[in-house]
Amino acid sequence: MGVNCRGHSAGFKAKVALEAAKQEKTIAQLSGLFGIHANMITKWKKHMLQELPGIFSGIHKRANKDSEKLIEELYRQIGQLDWLKKI
Repeated sequence: MGVNCRGHSAGFKAKVALEAAKQEKTIAQLSGLFGIHANMITKWKKHMLQELPGIFSGIHKRANKDSEKLIEELYRQIGQLDWLKKI
């Protein structure tokens, strides 16, 4: 889902989405408070709620493990390239 908004950190997006999910203030109020368009807040909230169950299912842990393995392999390959340059 394309909920990227350049210039805003993931932490900021999470904060805004969480405030929207609390429903203590309207989306319009949050829009004025944070200076973010109401549609963007709604998208961030929807995205957060869709991704939330994955936190408890271990999907993110597996993805992180796969990423770590890929990074290790890339560093290994870079090391080989550096070694070849020295020859």
